[in-house]
Amino acid sequence: MCKFVFVTGGVVSGLGKGITAASLGRLLKQRGVKITAQKLDPYMNVDPGTMNPYEHGEVFVTDDGAETDLDLGHYERFIDESLTKYSSLTSGRVYWNVLSREREGGYQGGTVQVVPHVTQEIKNFVYAGAKKSGADVMIVEIGGTTGDIESQPFLEAIRQISLECGRENCVFIHVALVPYLKASNEHKTKPVQHSVKQLQGMGISPNIIITRSDEKIEQKDKDKIALFCNVSPHCVIENVTLSSLYEVPVALKESKFDDVVCDLLKLKCVEADLNEWKRVIKKAESRKKRITIALVGKYVKLHDAYLSIVESLNHAGIEHGVHVDIKWICAESVSGDSVEKLLKGVGGVLIPGGFGERGVEGKIEAARWARENNIPFLGICLGMQVAVIEFARNVCGIEKANSGEFCKKNSAVVDLMCGQEGKELSGGTMRLGEYRCKIEKNTKLHKLYNLTEIGERHRHRYEVNNDFREILMSKGLVLSGLSPCGELVEAVELKDKKFFVAVQYHPEFKSRPNRPHPLFLGLVEASLKDK
Repeated sequence: MCKFVFVTGGVVSGLGKGITAASLGRLLKQRGVKITAQKLDPYMNVDPGTMNPYEHGEVFVTDDGAETDLDLGHYERFIDESLTKYSSLTSGRVYWNVLSREREGGYQGGTVQVVPHVTQEIKNFVYAGAKKSGADVMIVEIGGTTGDIESQPFLEAIRQISLECGRENCVFIHVALVPYLKASNEHKTKPVQHSVKQLQGMGISPNIIITRSDEKIEQKDKDKIALFCNVSPHCVIENVTLSSLYEVPVALKESKFDDVVCDLLKLKCVEADLNEWKRVIKKAESRKKRITIALVGKYVKLHDAYLSIVESLNHAGIEHGVHVDIKWICAESVSGDSVEKLLKGVGGVLIPGGFGERGVEGKIEAARWARENNIPFLGICLGMQVAVIEFARNVCGIEKANSGEFCKKNSAVVDLMCGQEGKELSGGTMRLGEYRCKIEKNTKLHKLYNLTEIGERHRHRYEVNNDFREILMSKGLVLSGLSPCGELVEAVELKDKKFFVAVQYHPEFKSRPNRPHPLFLGLVEASLKDK
């Protein structure tokens, strides 16, 4: 039977529950335990797919096409396991399912209530995810903060799961802020106490309390938390802010976090071997050189909108022994007059995915500048599309070249995929998840992957218009990656440049600290050589 670890948060949001959960997953995996993870989000959106990135950061996509919370990216990077549609649930999806069943007569005319019907829907999802994964332990993070109205059904559901499965098969971990008051020169434990008291009022008594603070807290404060929160002293574990997220598993291991969890769950397993993980950290700490890569996007004020790309550049930088400094360029500020000033001196240019017309002309200018100045360039999803538009305009002479997403009247060298008409404002209707891509030999893409066929994750509606393939290729654009049927352009590149590669898929979703993605390795290497 699968055992469960439930992670909740208290006092404030954004404490790093996801990093705590992901770190525990890594520690248990290194002990030989089969792990999977879930994120239960209380917001009413069915999924994050239609949310503005300023609201909730990037949308992470799984192999099977689920649009999920960015915390699943942390889980995958730390645990190194591909998650699924059973790894992400929102209140919106729960109520959608319950109400759809009610309309179909699924409740046989009974009164539909939060308890038991909504909570049962949540429990069914948790149990289904555990069964589907075949995991020994499922780590389930409850989004939001204890005390939020919308999170109450989730907390009630996991309380019921602990009754049904037995407390020896469930562990509750509460991550809470311990604030520091500079005026009195001390940490305050009262917020943690109040947060735990709220949980206890809902029938949940945490087994472990993770204290979040910027500096180490004194032992007397830990003892106070243990006493008033009704946990053993060794179950109050410190999680201090560190310089790198990847140091957290090591720090928690030193605090015997995984030992406590294994004891509570009665898991008999070997000690965690973190040697490979420590090697990554050591390589990161030993970096001396620096390069700058410009990221040209429209959500640059919120770096979480491009979280997986930032982490992927970091992974590649660690592998090459170089710090990658990102120069955040607002696409709307880029024009023919400003592009030189904004991008001059950078080692490489990256244009990420996105939707909507805002900032597109700036991205096109950035792609032109990188191409004409032979600066290493990587385009991702929309980044590939603007590279193709720029090439069509300035090399092929198609002056009005554009995308059907932005201008229906002009020559749409990028246009809607077949079957996507009328779905532009619908959630969950894009080309989502992993699809195969055949790589042409003797291309930069082939050299990077050293494979002739790959699988990568997609999230888009628009594709290179095949009506323009011939003229694009005749002018030197190499179609280095195609769908197995040959109908869809998956990757393009320019052979006469140091590094000019653009792909329709999202490589950032598959990069790992110990296995950087080939495309980011290639960009960083080319930028380093260019410097």
